[in-house]
Amino acid sequence: MLLRIDHIGIACHDLEATIALYQKTFGLTVVSREVNEEQGVREAMLHVADGETGGSYIQLLEPLGPDTPVGKFLASRGEGVHHVAYGVAGITEAMEEVAATGVRLIDKAPRHGSMNTSIAFLHPKDVGGVLTELVQAPERDS
Repeated sequence: MLLRIDHIGIACHDLEATIALYQKTFGLTVVSREVNEEQGVREAMLHVADGETGGSYIQLLEPLGPDTPVGKFLASRGEGVHHVAYGVAGITEAMEEVAATGVRLIDKAPRHGSMNTSIAFLHPKDVGGVLTELVQAPERDS
């Protein structure tokens, strides 16, 4: 079911400073910037590598306010790894397959994610304490 590690989400207080850190330290390039009001974040996707099943990224997340999920995460845990996202071929099928194992889905239906992907989150208490995201890349024109 899992094709690759799509991205690692990292919560930060200052998006611009954290982008600069990853560019200077690892030579990564920003490939996308978005504001996701629904999730309450400003974000940047930094390209790490490409593989046979797609790219992998670091997703930097700055909260739009203290009462957002990432804002609350930063207040309680500080900056650091927020979630791990895995690429899947079909989001709906992957959600059904995971749910059949007894793992709770935070999202009951796929929703819009970064770079026009379809995403769904799994409950961290059911996946070893790790907030886990499933990601289906956008359909490409033939």
